[in-house]
Amino acid sequence: MASVRKRGFLTKGNLHVVGLWKAARSARYLDRNKEAYVRDVTAIAFLEKSEQLRIEVLTLLHGVGWPTASVLLHWFHEDDYPILDFRALWSLSVDKPPSDYWFDFWSAYVKKCRSLAKQYNVDMRTLDRALWQYSKENQPPSRSGGPPK
Repeated sequence: MASVRKRGFLTKGNLHVVGLWKAARSARYLDRNKEAYVRDVTAIAFLEKSEQLRIEVLTLLHGVGWPTASVLLHWFHEDDYPILDFRALWSLSVDKPPSDYWFDFWSAYVKKCRSLAKQYNVDMRTLDRALWQYSKENQPPSRSGGPPK
């Protein structure tokens, strides 16, 4: 992570590893991205001041939706970002995640997570894992099968 932050961009290989971790089913689409395009898009996301541009530019990459884009920001951006995931959302009382994400929804989620992390004096990774685990242990089985189709 530190080497990516120092370099300021991801390689296609970095992107593939993260894609497999977050969404193995869609990772095959990541191969459609050219190396230079991955570098350029991620460099913009990591250097940009606008949070909207940070997240939305990442979705230009093949195989990268909002959840995977949030992972890229979570792991590689200097600012704290939570991972957008149906489990974490459920833990924050969002029973049915939207079928399509948009910036205002994501921004409100980020602000809520940052507030909780500050309130409980934990880093974003710890909060993210706690939200995920709470859902895994408490979400009714009929609702824990993933995001709606």
